Amino acid sequence: MTPSQRQKRFARIGSRNQAGVGLIEVMIAVLVLSIGFLAVAALQARSLSTNNSAMVRSMATIASYSILDAMRADRTNAANYNGTYKGNACPTTNSTLAQTQIAAWCSQELKPLGQSATTIGTINCAAAAGTQTSLCKVIIQFDDSRAGDAGSSASSQTFVTQALL
Repeated sequence: MTPSQRQKRFARIGSRNQAGVGLIEVMIAVLVLSIGFLAVAALQARSLSTNNSAMVRSMATIASYSILDAMRADRTNAANYNGTYKGNACPTTNSTLAQTQIAAWCSQELKPLGQSATTIGTINCAAAAGTQTSLCKVIIQFDDSRAGDAGSSASSQTFVTQALL
């Protein structure tokens, strides 16, 4: 086969089949990939905010059990724990065991939930009728705008824990 015949053969083959990728096809492929990457990035951001919200809800649950355990250790004075405590204004009095426990609970458990007036811990203990036990209720409210629902009514979370001491 002579060089001119070979050139004609390749020219014929090249005219029948496409030899390369067009610029439009490459641009469309890049566009599809970039939309996919943006969706993955948005999914990661939403996942991080949801995980942060779940962590704070777990901390609120731990905080309610923590103060109930402290009260269980001081059953005779359970009514001394009654009150409403804000995360941005924790009590500092330490003259009794109950006041010491409340001050530590507020500063170590409520403050991490949010140092604002929206983080509120309420404790209410009352003697259970006909028994030597007390029915105690711990209510913890905090702003859960970490979940990405800022401004909605669902961003305020309330945890209620009741126990007999």
